[in-house]
Amino acid sequence: MAKVKTQFVCQNCGYISPRYLGRCPNCNQWNTLVEETIAPKNSTMATQSLRRNGIHDNKPEAINKVEFHQDVRFKTEMEELNRVLGGGVVPGSLILIGGDPGIGKSTLMLQVSGQLSKSGTILYVSGEESASQIKMRADRLGVNGDNLFVYPETDMDVIKDTINDMKPDAVIIDSVQTMKIPELQSATGSVAQIREVTADLMNIAKGQGITVFVVGHVTKGGAIAGPKILEHMVDTVLYFEGDLHHSYRILRTVKNRFGSTNELGVFEMRTDGLREVKNPSEIFLEERLEYATGSAIVVSMEGTRPILVEIQALVTASVFGNAQRTATGLDRNRVSLIMAVLEKRAGLMLQNQDAYLKAAGGVKLDEPAIDLAVAVSIASSYKNRGTSPTECYVGELGLTGEIRRVTRIEQRVAEAQKLGFRRVLVPANNLQGWTPPKGIAVVGVSTFSQPFKLALG
Repeated sequence: MAKVKTQFVCQNCGYISPRYLGRCPNCNQWNTLVEETIAPKNSTMATQSLRRNGIHDNKPEAINKVEFHQDVRFKTEMEELNRVLGGGVVPGSLILIGGDPGIGKSTLMLQVSGQLSKSGTILYVSGEESASQIKMRADRLGVNGDNLFVYPETDMDVIKDTINDMKPDAVIIDSVQTMKIPELQSATGSVAQIREVTADLMNIAKGQGITVFVVGHVTKGGAIAGPKILEHMVDTVLYFEGDLHHSYRILRTVKNRFGSTNELGVFEMRTDGLREVKNPSEIFLEERLEYATGSAIVVSMEGTRPILVEIQALVTASVFGNAQRTATGLDRNRVSLIMAVLEKRAGLMLQNQDAYLKAAGGVKLDEPAIDLAVAVSIASSYKNRGTSPTECYVGELGLTGEIRRVTRIEQRVAEAQKLGFRRVLVPANNLQGWTPPKGIAVVGVSTFSQPFKLALG
């Protein structure tokens, strides 16, 4: 009998080591190596079952002769979800949804299953809950129908046979970390298991034209648990974000082969399920105080949607020698850079000041257009002067103190006007080539000394 060998595989990047290491030498993550068994070569493992039944009669074809068939998307009853997916669900696509435990992934998938079951057959495969538990949640959400089938199972071979017999229109896998292939010696949730399970699901989606929704858990760092190849193999990656202490949830597109990335959908968690928020800008601005110090409004682009978000800053004298820089919803390094520019170019003594910044509402902002609003909020808190409640700021801040142009300025100004803002400060170079709408004053600024005079006096 051949000797069974073992190896250690990193659960983050897939690095293979012959011995255990505390830190992965490839991704530098600690405690990510897990022991896996290598099947011997003379093993009776059914390798044939692991082979993919793809189409092998393809031939090279000139691109001018390739026929293109536009897939008709089918829409859900949630417009926010349709927006995030790029206009609807593409048949035969593989969609991955990740999020923290208890954030509402299973609730969202069960609601989507109930909506899609009105026009087709849906198979809900759960490896975490029993059928009675799913039924209890479905009764609370008001989900029912004869075309929605619940299947508690973790064996991928049995699941594939069931899919081949039923021929459903869509399949929901909750979750991919609980599925296993019996032929593999690795433990459930390991790199090898997740990789092979995802390959099987992709084969089902592409080979049979069945839409597959896959639920994935996330690590402490917020990334999808398992190998990075999981995100590379699927068509669409959605992140379900939010605070467990607040009712609002944000669905964000990280990857989409059939639409734009970084799209944003806002939902509210209620006792009867998730309800979409039609106008998230009003949610983010509804509790803002007028003429509050350290507050500035920015029009941020989330995918193709402009939203207005309040950026709050609190600048106070440092008690200890080292000044602190804390940011929630913003990049801390970007905040430090903006404060360094303000100290060097604007003469604000911020080196002995603690700074605490956040994007109100729990949204995460990472585009360069928020720089001007961050700078205005910091200066407002430092000088203890409030900003106008009907004024917003858009622009990228350069290291020499200039305000650089941003993209999609027309949409940003139109969204600010729709919500009743009377003045918006934009980069001066963005005023070329278009006519600002009536009813709102669009002021072009080239250096940050100008918005300081206009906003703070």
